[in-house]
Amino acid sequence: MYAEPLGVFPMPVNAWQILYRSTSATGTADAVSGTLLVPKAPWQRGGARPLVSYAVGTHGLGDSCAPSYKLRTGTENEILLISQALLRGWAVVLTDYEGLGTPSRHTYAVGRSEGHAVLDAARAAARVPGSGLSASGPVGVFGYSQGGQATTFAGELAPTYAPELNLVGIATGGVPADLAAVARFNDGNVGFSLVLGAAVGYAAAYPDVPFEQILNDTGRATVPRVAQACTVELATIAPFRHLNDFVTVPDPLADPRWQARLTENRAGTRAPAAPVYLYHGTADELIPLAVGRRLRTQWCDLGASVRWQEIPLAEHILGVSVGGPAAMTWLGDRFAGRPVTSNC
Repeated sequence: MYAEPLGVFPMPVNAWQILYRSTSATGTADAVSGTLLVPKAPWQRGGARPLVSYAVGTHGLGDSCAPSYKLRTGTENEILLISQALLRGWAVVLTDYEGLGTPSRHTYAVGRSEGHAVLDAARAAARVPGSGLSASGPVGVFGYSQGGQATTFAGELAPTYAPELNLVGIATGGVPADLAAVARFNDGNVGFSLVLGAAVGYAAAYPDVPFEQILNDTGRATVPRVAQACTVELATIAPFRHLNDFVTVPDPLADPRWQARLTENRAGTRAPAAPVYLYHGTADELIPLAVGRRLRTQWCDLGASVRWQEIPLAEHILGVSVGGPAAMTWLGDRFAGRPVTSNC
């Protein structure tokens, strides 16, 4: 692990950029970058200072989209939620995910890779000299949208991948728990550009899935733009298009190789390692409410403690604007050791 002090952040915090070892979706070691933020004020509430491993939502696929870069340049769009954690005195570590800020291509929307990166960021944070963090201190994970996918997989993978972490709560929302269902929903919809981004991410994570070799001329012209775009540009590249507009074969997601990898990254098959706060906007135009409801049911059936919250009339962005602060407050109750209420 490597940690470099940073001096640019609009709050009284100590900041480090970190480079740490993680694990790809296929089980190989990789290097992931991130940023650790620790309030300068001493933690005076007893015990070790809590740590939030914060997973950002979709930022894009190019290196300039990485949250570490955006924090340094003052352009991080999730700064208000990050600040809520810091103002409570908690430390926050943000992963850049695999390939976002490091030389390899970003494995966008690949849950297993993202979950590893979130857990290993928490491990790395406690090892940064001068951070004052304890390896046995309480850890919460927080994320929405892509970050919701990442925190969901962090929770499901933690019992076997990082059992030593003192994971006390998982706050996750707008979760694309079943990416095949999300892709079908967005084929021809406003969020289709994100489907192309996910295809680029899966091709980066899994060389066995056919993608670049099945692109047509339109696909070969469009995919390089997707692979470098940040959120705003990404959203405008191909809205309301269809996957078949970009490939030479009908319904590529029906290919057994794609099906196998999508199934590996479908959430809801394992009980999370800690209580969960799960929320979803009822009018989400990118990730259908039915996907969130199904995840809640699957986790409840597995015996998990789940606090499910639907945000009435909320589309995707409003879902986190309303649900995110409530999720952060719920994490605070977990750090304080208050009783958990499940509504399974």
